[in-house]
Amino acid sequence: MPISPAALAQLPVRRLTPGDLLACADLSENREWPREEHKWGFLLTAGTGYGIDDPAGEGLLACCVVTSYGPGLAAIGMVLVAERYARQGVGRRLMRHVLEEAKDTPLTLHATANGQPLYEQLGFTETSRAEMVRGRFTFAAPAPSVPVRPATADDLQAILRLDLEVFGLDRTHVITRLPAFADHLRVAEEDGEITGFAAAWPNMDTHVVGPLIARDPATAKALIASLAAASDRPLRTDIDVRHTSLLSWVKENGIDPIATNSVMVRSLPDLPGDWRRRFAPLTVAAG
Repeated sequence: MPISPAALAQLPVRRLTPGDLLACADLSENREWPREEHKWGFLLTAGTGYGIDDPAGEGLLACCVVTSYGPGLAAIGMVLVAERYARQGVGRRLMRHVLEEAKDTPLTLHATANGQPLYEQLGFTETSRAEMVRGRFTFAAPAPSVPVRPATADDLQAILRLDLEVFGLDRTHVITRLPAFADHLRVAEEDGEITGFAAAWPNMDTHVVGPLIARDPATAKALIASLAAASDRPLRTDIDVRHTSLLSWVKENGIDPIATNSVMVRSLPDLPGDWRRRFAPLTVAAG
């Protein structure tokens, strides 16, 4: 029997645990997203998941994940509502709960064209856009000759310092999970100083590049080329559209655009840190 909108509005929102991973992946599949079980496992341990159980006993009706970076910012991702409950106010119900939980903490998310009107109604504003690209890297356009090497355990503190400087907030609890989460982690180093780092982590049939922090576009290109050389899969990443040089270069190398999403914030004029050195996020899911 169909559930009335009034009844849907009363369903409780609960915290998710790593035990909900398969239910989250099932919900992704229901909306024709990749299952992304590796990514779900990372997000459910590094962040806080929220979900609404389907009263019909068919797993989750809706879910999302919030990754906190302290009182200065939290990122919302993987906002999903089961197809059979779409366009019935469930997404709004879930997001209002997240906003109540966040209290005064500023929030950010990547929004699709479909989701953006709801987020605008909830007080989010667009600060930039990000282009999702995917493809097999061809090496047709050469990479700059910036020294890049595999990261070691001894590099972790330098990576954390650089990430704090560029991201603008402490992501230690996320970055320290990178060696176990990613298949490849690279650093750019010149004169003994780490000037950038990037990871490639497995997601279905691709390697996703992120985070990508670099001193300049040349360093970002060198890091991507190094990761591509180590991978036997197509690459996927999300690049801020303001990085025109990098976007043009990856497209020359066979990485084609898939979609463009809105980068939105709430209770902040813009994201903290230095966008000029922040080329790709760690994980992104548009809602």
